Amino acid sequence: MKKYGVLATFVCAPVLFACSDNSSVDTAKTDKEQAVNESAGLKAEAEKRDDATIASGVDYHSFANPNEVRVTHLSLDLTANFETKQLVGDVTLDVKRAKPENNTLVLDTRALDIDSVTVNGESVPFEMGKTDPDLGTPLTITLPSAANSVTVAYSTSPDASGVQWLTPAQTAGKQHPFLFTQAQAVHARSFIPLQDSPQVRVTYDATIKTPEALLAVMSASNDPTTKRDGEYEFTMPQPIPSYLIALAIGDLEFKAMGERTGVYAEPALLESAAKEFEDTEAMLEVTEETYGPYQWDRYDLLILPPSFPFGGMENPRLSFITPTVIAGDKSLVSLIAHELAHSWSGNTVTNATWRDLWLNEGFTTYLTYRIMEMIYGHNRFKKEAVLGYQDLENDIAALDENDEILAIDLRGRNPDDVFSNIPYEKGALFLREIEQKIGRENFDAFLMQYFKDFAFKSITTDTFIAYLDETLLKQYPDKLDAKRINTWIFEPGIPQGAPQPESDAFTKIDDTRTAWLSGDVNAADIETAQWTVHEWLYFLNNMPETLTEPQLAELDKAFSLTSTKNNEIAHSWLMIAVENNYQPAFDRLYTYLVSIGRNKLVKPLYRELSKTPDGKAFAKRAFEEAKPGYHPLTVRANEGYVN
Repeated sequence: MKKYGVLATFVCAPVLFACSDNSSVDTAKTDKEQAVNESAGLKAEAEKRDDATIASGVDYHSFANPNEVRVTHLSLDLTANFETKQLVGDVTLDVKRAKPENNTLVLDTRALDIDSVTVNGESVPFEMGKTDPDLGTPLTITLPSAANSVTVAYSTSPDASGVQWLTPAQTAGKQHPFLFTQAQAVHARSFIPLQDSPQVRVTYDATIKTPEALLAVMSASNDPTTKRDGEYEFTMPQPIPSYLIALAIGDLEFKAMGERTGVYAEPALLESAAKEFEDTEAMLEVTEETYGPYQWDRYDLLILPPSFPFGGMENPRLSFITPTVIAGDKSLVSLIAHELAHSWSGNTVTNATWRDLWLNEGFTTYLTYRIMEMIYGHNRFKKEAVLGYQDLENDIAALDENDEILAIDLRGRNPDDVFSNIPYEKGALFLREIEQKIGRENFDAFLMQYFKDFAFKSITTDTFIAYLDETLLKQYPDKLDAKRINTWIFEPGIPQGAPQPESDAFTKIDDTRTAWLSGDVNAADIETAQWTVHEWLYFLNNMPETLTEPQLAELDKAFSLTSTKNNEIAHSWLMIAVENNYQPAFDRLYTYLVSIGRNKLVKPLYRELSKTPDGKAFAKRAFEEAKPGYHPLTVRANEGYVN
């Protein structure tokens, strides 16, 4: 899922992943209490609310009872009805009981219409519980004593939070409708009744029926040569958490990029996407060499319409990708490295609860930097690391202290609130410090063993601390300190003495910006031919808050910033335009807001516009026009700014 920030091209979902920004911050009054991790022998500053301590491993965002009866496999049989905007069919759930007498199965649902619940064709008792606005409605089923599977017939709501139905006009080809799902964090329950917790891993198979002109793909085994006939079969043999179950249906074609990699996209985007992401196979190979074998068979990409709310979503075997990163120069492909890295950290080793998200995203962000360095060199790595660090600093400045903690307290909150640069960039910075203290080769060996030891398991922060205590802290007692580790995980902010990335290329950009601001050089005389997207973002994002109308006009004339085709550069420029009410950019701003649904790009703009009456009125006009094409998560994230 995907992160937010200047070059935050990752999701994970987010933004919201897949990748979310930090503007929705709840304040929670907390105390600190000393807690002892018995297995690790570490003193941890564990966050607690006034009423009770957080129970490690307890999923506060699921009604399910996997400790009593656990779902182990799903068999889906669904028909996509584009006229009613519903998925209709059934799911058969295989279950395993902790004790033979455990006959009550509790599933998560959200706005599902349950038609029947049967075992071997015979109806069994079920009850829908009280609805929670964030978590949905529990479905409690009474199982016959000998039953090891149960079938639920159901249909989704046209407004399902995890499903978006697009009209032909909202697609690239303009001829056929499109459907895609987004399950992270707790939206799988809006299109499948299941135990919607990352600690419950399931295998699955599926039969998906569609209009004959369309192709269905899933986070499962996809055959690039499959016949387009309106009925598609899928299997996922590896156990995955529910948030990684994904489906898309549209006018899709496939193009191979390597032996194990390829891209699905609408015909109009296929060639440009394949060219942009042609290094995916090389990324896969270097990651295997460094961190162990890729365990998911193929790694393909699906390019979604621009309404996709995140940069990317790491659905196994088939990452969902925003088209906003097709820049034409591979400048934004760190997103692909990020979603690929999730094949090790996140998909193979998974956070057990959303409090533990940093185990997914911190490790994946660290791996992303390493992959980018191996493929594109140390200089690019340094520039991207500086931009990531600035993203983190911006969040530290904006967030409540309780939301600056890696092992965050999310009780009583929507789990989507976990997405900020904290689990991503702070988590990666923590791992970079360990790498620097014990040496890269030693840390790589640790990570390879970690991915092997916890393969296809969901773990908690406490499990990781215990593992660290039994491995690196014993191996390097003179280099690693338990107190320092707990400061990273349980304290807000960036610990004093943390690694701080630097780039010589950006030092030159600072000098250039200073010379322009002081009037010593004209914008038209700045030599930008060798600049990459990183230089442009650093140049723009570190401008003073206030610029004059002549300064803005000079920049715009010299560099055509209002008309740039790079969505990241456009975002940074439009933020400056909003902050300074630079009206010549507002037509582009309006078009930008109504044509892109990626939260990481639009949310900061809506937030900034809402600070003035005129800006808010402008934002409301754009939002109302864009709303029918926005994903439900994008609507939820931004409606508060315009109303």
